[in-house]
Parts: sequence; C-alpha cells; structure tokens
Amino acid sequence: MSGPPPAPQPDSAAVQTHRFPCDQCGADYRFDPADGSLTCAHCGHQDQLTQTAPSALQELDFSAAVAAQLPDAEMETTRVTTCPNCAAQVAFDPVTHARECPFCATPVVADTGENRHIKPKGVLPFHQDERAAQKAMTDWLGSLWFAPNGLQEYARKGRKMDGIYVPFWTFDAQTQTQYQGQRGTIYYEEQRVKVDGKDQIRRVSKTRWRHVSGRVQRFFDDVLVLASQSLPKRNTEGLEPWDLSQLQPYQPQYLAGFRAEAYVVDLESGFKNAREKMDRVIQRDVRFDIGGDRQRIDQMQTQVSDITFKHVLLPVWMAAYKYRGKTYRFVINGQSGRVQGERPYSAAKIALAVALALLIVAGAAYFGGQL
Repeated sequence: MSGPPPAPQPDSAAVQTHRFPCDQCGADYRFDPADGSLTCAHCGHQDQLTQTAPSALQELDFSAAVAAQLPDAEMETTRVTTCPNCAAQVAFDPVTHARECPFCATPVVADTGENRHIKPKGVLPFHQDERAAQKAMTDWLGSLWFAPNGLQEYARKGRKMDGIYVPFWTFDAQTQTQYQGQRGTIYYEEQRVKVDGKDQIRRVSKTRWRHVSGRVQRFFDDVLVLASQSLPKRNTEGLEPWDLSQLQPYQPQYLAGFRAEAYVVDLESGFKNAREKMDRVIQRDVRFDIGGDRQRIDQMQTQVSDITFKHVLLPVWMAAYKYRGKTYRFVINGQSGRVQGERPYSAAKIALAVALALLIVAGAAYFGGQL
C-alpha cells in the first residue's frame, strides 16, 4: 500500500443509499427512529437491531492511518456521480438512474466513479423521524419575521426530506503545554481633577504586570470535526451539541432507507481543524493557570501525543427548496431537532415594516408638536 488513502476532490462528497430487503416480502426495510428497529414499508414486518455499549467503539491510531498502514478491513470503496450544479457526488444503487441532488435539488443522472476511504467506526442513529423534522423546520420558518410567505407555504406542503448521515472525525489526544506570560494585578490610585471648577478626587484603576511561566496539560476526548464541505460550516456547527455518548458501533442496517455521505476533508486536514479547537481550550487553561485579574500570553509550546481518531456518521435531515430561482437549504439535527438554514427575506415584508416604522415616527412627531 503506497501513500495514505486520498479523500475525494475537495469540492465533492459521496452520498450512498443503503437498502436491505424484508425477510417476509422482499421490499425495503427502513430504520425506524421511534423504536430503533428495521421496519418494512410494505408489510410492516420488523427486525430488531442489537445495540452495543458505546464504549465498544474502537479508536484508530492516527500515525498509522497517515502512513497508510490501516488494515484493508478498515477501508471501503463506493461508486458515485458528480452533481453538475454544486459538485457533490451522489451514489446510486443498481436500479436507480436519476434523482435530485440532496444538497441543491438539481436533477442528477447516474454516472460512474469510485471513492476509496476509511470506513465509519461509529454511527449516531436518527432519533427524530421525518414528520418531527418537518414540524421543526416549519416552526423555525414561522419564527422568522421576514421570511417570504410563499416559501413557508411551500415548505408546509410536506415535500419529502432527505435523511443523511453526515461524516465527522473525532480525535483524542494528550497535550502538555509550556507557556510564558504575564499576570496583571489591578490596583487603584487617587487623582485630583477639576469638575465645574471644583477639585474632586477620583480613583483610577491601573494594572501591575509580573512575568510568569508554567505548564498545563489536558486530555482531549472526542474533539468533533466536520468532514464534509457540502453544507455551510456555520449551519452544521449550529446543529451542535451532539450527545456522542449515544454513538453505536457502525452497522449498515442503521443506514437502511437513508443516505450516507463520504468524507471529503481528509484525516490530516481534519486534525489541523481539531488542533485549532484544542488550542482555544488550551489558551483558556493557560489564562486560568496564570491567574490574577488580567492575563497576557507571550508564548505557548504544546506537545501532542497518543493521537487516535474515529470516523463517525451523525444524522441530519435536510431539505433543499428552489423558490423564485433561488435555492434555500435547511438542516435539522436528527438527534435533537435543532434547525439551521439559509435565512430567506421577503422584500415586501421589509418594505412594509419600514413604512410602518416611518408612520409611527411621523405620528409621534405630530402629536408631540401638538402638546
């Protein structure tokens, strides 16, 4: 094996649909978030999934993965096609030849292509079903003052939403940080000033700085990093927090009836993003260790060891609506129901609000002049 497994092109993502035939009628099973079972959409037959304690999830060695020394059992290959509009790569099952891209609602025709990547190690099953996700989205749209009524009505019609497992990395690491900085202690001095020609005494705060140095250490557990570029980062980060204690060891049955996106942020890039998160926490630790009333950090040197990782899939409901020539995308946390999206604005509503505000101001000025 030569070189680490490449991620797909940085502006693409692989999305795969998983299907499992019913034992009784052969129709498709679908994972049911209500009771955690596989349920046949045709005959209603159920097949229970065996859930395992989250502690059974195995961490993988980061250095071994970067050196392309992971066992073949940790790798998989999917077949994908590229969306002509947003460049997302959408996977097709053998009997499907066309569908809409789940990321931008553009029609996509089947093609061929391959993506080899690290297998998921854990999955957070859907807890919110599609009906609950629809309600969460319409409630969120209803709370936006300037959202177009047409878009709200379009969303309320109950168009089918896509349940997608979005890829993330989690990283564990031990850190030790040597720092040099300054501890500031606030003290007060009295100063004589003149106010309206009279002498007054005022207390003025000043800071006395003293150089300090020290060491802090912290173990980071499950630092979460988005491994997708198909959705705006601000939206996916807005879906947090996730309860990762509910992660289950990966079983493809959890994906029955849903789609799963492959990562496009490779492992090393993911760890760079994780380091940025770690550094922000370490800075807070250093400031706390410096103490005093104010702190300055002059220098930090961090050693990172025992780095491990997991590739995990987290559940997201998604809708992409084209309204008056513009695409609006909404994402819902499939565990908690939290909603994020591209905020739509109605020019008519904004103009009406401005006109009403001007009328109120004019009315207040008129009645104020009559007093």
